[in-house]
Amino acid sequence: MAKKLQADEVYKKCDENVFEFETIMELPPLTGTIGQDRAIASLEFGLNLSAKGFNIYALGAQGTGKMRAIRALLSEKIRTEPVPPDWCYLYNFKNPDAPIAVSLPPGKATEFQKDMENLISTLKVEIPKAFESKEYDKQKNKILEDFQQKQKEWFSAVEEEAKEKGFAIRKALAGLIIVPIKRDGEPLTEEEFLALDAETRKKIDEMGKILQEKLDDVVRAVREAEKIVKDMLTRLERQIALDVIEEPIEKIKQKYSFNEKLVDYLATLRDDILNNLQDFKISEEAVPPVPPFMRVQREVSFAKYSVNVLVDNSGSQGAPVIYEPNPTYLNLFGRIEYKIQYGMAMTDFTMIKAGSLHRANGGYLVIDALALMKNLFSYDSLKRALKGKEIRIEDVWEQYRLITTTTLRPEPIPLNVKVILTGTHFLYYILYNYDDEYRELFKVKADFDTRMPRNEENIKKYAQFIRLCQAEEELLPFHKSAVARIVEYGSRLAEHQEKLSTQFSSIADLIREANFWAKKDEGKIVYAQHVKKALEQRFYRSASIEEKLRELILEDVLIVDTYDKKIGQINGLAVIDLGDYSFGKPSRITARTYLGKAGIVNIEREIKMSGRIHEKAVMILSSYLWSKYAIKKPISLSASLTFEQLYEMIEGDSATCAELYAILSSIADVPLKQSFAVTGSMDQRGEVQPVGGINEKIEGFFELCRIRGLDGSHGVIIPRRNVKHLMLKEDIRKAIEDRAFHIYAIDYVDEGLEILTDMKSGELQPDGTYPEGTINYFVMKKLEEMSEALQKKEKEEEIKKKEENSI
Repeated sequence: MAKKLQADEVYKKCDENVFEFETIMELPPLTGTIGQDRAIASLEFGLNLSAKGFNIYALGAQGTGKMRAIRALLSEKIRTEPVPPDWCYLYNFKNPDAPIAVSLPPGKATEFQKDMENLISTLKVEIPKAFESKEYDKQKNKILEDFQQKQKEWFSAVEEEAKEKGFAIRKALAGLIIVPIKRDGEPLTEEEFLALDAETRKKIDEMGKILQEKLDDVVRAVREAEKIVKDMLTRLERQIALDVIEEPIEKIKQKYSFNEKLVDYLATLRDDILNNLQDFKISEEAVPPVPPFMRVQREVSFAKYSVNVLVDNSGSQGAPVIYEPNPTYLNLFGRIEYKIQYGMAMTDFTMIKAGSLHRANGGYLVIDALALMKNLFSYDSLKRALKGKEIRIEDVWEQYRLITTTTLRPEPIPLNVKVILTGTHFLYYILYNYDDEYRELFKVKADFDTRMPRNEENIKKYAQFIRLCQAEEELLPFHKSAVARIVEYGSRLAEHQEKLSTQFSSIADLIREANFWAKKDEGKIVYAQHVKKALEQRFYRSASIEEKLRELILEDVLIVDTYDKKIGQINGLAVIDLGDYSFGKPSRITARTYLGKAGIVNIEREIKMSGRIHEKAVMILSSYLWSKYAIKKPISLSASLTFEQLYEMIEGDSATCAELYAILSSIADVPLKQSFAVTGSMDQRGEVQPVGGINEKIEGFFELCRIRGLDGSHGVIIPRRNVKHLMLKEDIRKAIEDRAFHIYAIDYVDEGLEILTDMKSGELQPDGTYPEGTINYFVMKKLEEMSEALQKKEKEEEIKKKEENSI
C-alpha cells in the first residue's frame, strides 16, 4: 500500500545537541582521514610490502581525500626509514660518452664535489708554481745542456774531419750537407769543380759521400737524442707534477676508500692530469691574424674534473616523497641539456639533470594517473624503469630521427621506488583490463569511497574537519548549529539519510562560503543561517539554465500540465546534470493505443533517440502488460509511447512506471491526475525499483507547482526504496507540513495507479478476471474488445478475399 510521507521522513536533521561544544574552537583539528578505513588499510599494506610489483593505485572521486590520506601516511612512514644515498655523475676518462654514476652516503656527494673543486683549484696554482721553481729549471737546464754538449761534440768531430779533408758543413733546404771548399774556406763553385780533372773530381765525390754518411749518422743520433731528451723532460715534468698532486689525491682516496668506483676514478684522474699537464701551465698562444688582431689566452676547460651532483639528500630526514604534478618524460627521467657554442649544440656530463624518479629513488613517487597517460612516452617508460629496476636518461626522440646524433649515454642508476598513482575508477579499470604490464606492476588497489556511515563518531569527525579548515585558513569560529547544518549537507551530497559524503573538497567549499557570508554580516561566529545562505547563493549562481527551462514551461512553450486530468498523459521526472549543477526537469509522457498487433512502439527508439537501457525498460513494460492481461486469452494491441517535446537522447529506466501509467490510462480511457509527477523503475512483476537523482527530481517538479500555485493537489510518486535517499529542501518540508504538497512512496505499480486515478487497481481473481469498477478491469475489458474487433476485422477481410478469388 502506498505510503504518504511526513515532513520528518524526507529530511534527516542533525541534532546540534549531539555536540558538546558551542563553537569548534573547543575542538582539536582533525588528524588522519575520515571514513576511508578500507582505502587506508590498502595503502598501509602497499606501503609496507616491499616486494616487486606492489605499487599502488589510489582510486576515487575528486575531493575524497586521496592526497590528504597519502600525505598523512607517508609523512609518518618516512620518519622511520633511512635516507637514501646521494648520486652523482663523473667524467669517464676511458669512454667520455658514457659518464659514470656513483652513489655516496647522504651528504657525501656535495662534499666530494667540494673536495674535487678544491683539488683542481689547488693544482691550477701549485702545478704552474712547481714548473717555475729553481729546482725544475736546474734539472731541465742540465738535461738540455747535456744534450747540447753532446750535440756540439758530435758535430764538431765531423766538422773537424771535414775541414782536414777540404770540406765544410753547410745548411740547405734538404738539411745539413757536406760541400768541398777552397783554401780560403769558400765553397767550391760548380764551374770550379767541373774545371778540375776527372780523377780529382772522383776523389772529392768519394770523400764527400763518406763525410755525408758520417754527418747523416750524427743527425740521426741527434734526433734520437732529442727524443730521449724529450722523454726525459716529460718524465721530469710528470715527476715534478706527481710530487704536487700525489699527496692531495691520496688524501681524497683515503677519505673515500669505502667506494671502489671513486678509488678507480681518482687513479684515472691522476693519470689524466699527468697526461695533460699543459692544461695547467700558464701560457699564451698566438692566434691567426683575424680581428681584433690581438693575442688571446688559450681556453682550457677543467669541466671534466668536476662532479655533477644529481641527487643531494644531505638535508633529508627519512625517505624522500616526491609529488610530480607534471609527469612529462623529461620531468620523470631527467634530461641532458645543451648549450649553443660557435653555432653548434654542445653538451657534457655536467649538463645531466635529475628527474623525479632520481629524487624519489629510495622513497616514494606520487603521480596523477591521467596526467601520466596524457604525456607522451611517460607511462611506457615508467613501466620499463619499474620492471628493469633502473633509471636510464635517454633521448627518446632519437628513434624518430632520420639521422642519428652523437649524444651521451649516462650509466643507468639502480631504481628502488614505490610509485603511487591517483586517479578515477574508470581509468583504473581501463588499465587493469587492457594492460597486462599494469597488473604486474600495480598490484595494490586503494579504493576511496564517496560515502561513509552517518554515525555519532563520523559526525564528530566532521566537526573536527571544520576545525581543521578553520585553523588552516584562519576562518571565523563555527557554531554547533552551523556544524549541524554542514552535516546535513553531507547527507544531501551523499544522497542518503544514513550516510555522509566523503567528498571533502565540496564540504570545504561550503565552509569557506559560509565564512564569507558571516563576515559580510560583520559577524564574529558562523551560524546555521550563514550555511543556509551559502547554499542558497550557490544554487542561485548555478541555476540559470534551470530557470530558463522553467520559464519555457510557465510560458507554455514547453507544455507541462499541473492541473486537471488527462487520458494517456503523465508527468515524468528527469535529471539534467551540467557537471557543476544538476536539477530536475518535468517531462510530458503520452501514450496512444489502437487496433493492431504491433505491440508497444517506442517512438524514440524508432528514430534512434533512445538508449539501450530505455529500450530494455520498454521491453520490460511490454512483458509486464502481456503477463498481467493475457493470462487466459491472447491480446492484440498497438500502442505508441513518447516523451513529448524531447529533442535529445533519452536514456535510463526511471520513467518506466510513468510510461506504464500513460499506456494503461490510454487503454482504459481513464484520466490521470496531471498535478502529480511520477518517477521509478519497475521489473516484470510490477515491483517498483529505486532510481537516482531523487531529490533533484522532486525539487524540480515542486518548484514548478509552487510558482503556478500549490492547492493541496500536487505531489510526486516515488519508489519506497528511495525514501532513505531523501534530503529535500526546507520549502518542500514546509509544504508537506502544510499539506500543500504530497510525496507518496510505493512498492508496486498498482499503488501509484490508484493515487493517479482515485480508483482501485483490482486484484486478479481465480477465474483470471478483475473486479468490476477497477482500473485493471477496464484495461482487460478494453483489451478483449480490441482483440475481438481485430479478429472480426481479420475474418471479414478473409471472407472478402475468398469472394474476390472466386470471381
